[in-house]
Amino acid sequence: MSTYWNVVKERRSYYAISKKQVTPDERIEEIVGEAVKHVPSPFNSQSARVVVLLGEQHDRLWDLAKAELKKILPADGYQATEEKINGFFRSGYGSILYFEDENVIQGLQQAFPLYSDNFPVWSHQSSGMLQFAVWSALELDGWGASLQHYNPVIDGAVRAEWSLPANWKLIAQMPFGKPVAQPDQKEFAPLAERLKLFK
Repeated sequence: MSTYWNVVKERRSYYAISKKQVTPDERIEEIVGEAVKHVPSPFNSQSARVVVLLGEQHDRLWDLAKAELKKILPADGYQATEEKINGFFRSGYGSILYFEDENVIQGLQQAFPLYSDNFPVWSHQSSGMLQFAVWSALELDGWGASLQHYNPVIDGAVRAEWSLPANWKLIAQMPFGKPVAQPDQKEFAPLAERLKLFK
């Protein structure tokens, strides 16, 4: 089995992560940069935008998330959310925020009106490929990560905290750190129900 498929198989959602550094920060930036550069996008639109938060900036993200969630959750339900964020996400080394530039997408819709409805869908598909590429590369380097979706609850706070453009739409958050426990065994639905071959 090739290294590629080994990485695909081994990439999992790691929730038990620590702040211990696994690779230099420059290596993290290199991984994300290579993925942003080379992952395909519709019409080569390159609409992906990414923010990498390390150290105190990473902690700040999850403190903001807790503050925003506290505003909307009932008091008796907030404690479990706070414990989850502290134990599974803030406990890590860093977070990667994935955005799509809506100005680019709207430009494509105007330039190619026949496909107008498809561009937001294709944008999300491209973002998903980017997330998978980064996630897999982090896995290969020994990091554990998971994918979270606290948007749109945290969107405004994130834009304000890091002075990000209003046209950057937050898609997902990827906290990562050194794995301190293995995820549960993964179960698979029968492949025969999910794959058909005709020839």
